Amino acid sequence: MKKITIAIDGFSSTGKSTLAKQLAQHLKYIYVDSGAMYRAVALYALQNKLIDGAGLKTSQLINALSAINVTFIYNENLKTSEVYLNDVNVNKDVRTMAVSNAVSIVATVAEVRQQLVDLQQQMGSKKGIVMDGRDIGTVVFPDAELKLFMTASSETRAKRRFDELAVTESKVSFQAVLDNINSRDHLDSTREDSPLYKAKDAVEIDNSNLSKEQQFDQVMSLVNTKLLA
Repeated sequence: MKKITIAIDGFSSTGKSTLAKQLAQHLKYIYVDSGAMYRAVALYALQNKLIDGAGLKTSQLINALSAINVTFIYNENLKTSEVYLNDVNVNKDVRTMAVSNAVSIVATVAEVRQQLVDLQQQMGSKKGIVMDGRDIGTVVFPDAELKLFMTASSETRAKRRFDELAVTESKVSFQAVLDNINSRDHLDSTREDSPLYKAKDAVEIDNSNLSKEQQFDQVMSLVNTKLLA
């Protein structure tokens, strides 16, 4: 059976990664969480004090890009790929609020985006890949056979993120998470380089009231149509 490229874009906390993992596992495709790649760069910036109260030290981050190596390694026990920064597993570290607050700022740097887009395109050169992010269907894989654009209300997304963070960051308030969601939406949609928007040929899925199972079944119907085309 032929292989296709599946590009999943959308706002933060819309379950893009969850859906992408489901599809990749079912189809036996490669899964790449592009958002985790940007989060890894943001983590590097935080670790090396390239972000402080004055903002991002852009020129220093650009100069450091050659020293930043982001990879994915499949975890047999968890049955999923985990993100590594310079050979260190940072899968949990990149999900903190500190990184969430920094990632959209880092993602506005054109040189960061170009380096990661080049790497993403190399990963998907042979198809059989599911990738999620903000500009996968518009910039990384504009010729992807199936493009999805995920959305949900900001309150719904904040509740999902708040529930995730409650396990490790119990002091984080719901309002702080909601404010972060709204701030990231604004930054992602208004940045000059590769802003978040729905590709003309993307299928929009509002999952505010969909279960993971309902969403998966709906998307698999779209996948099968493309595979049989």
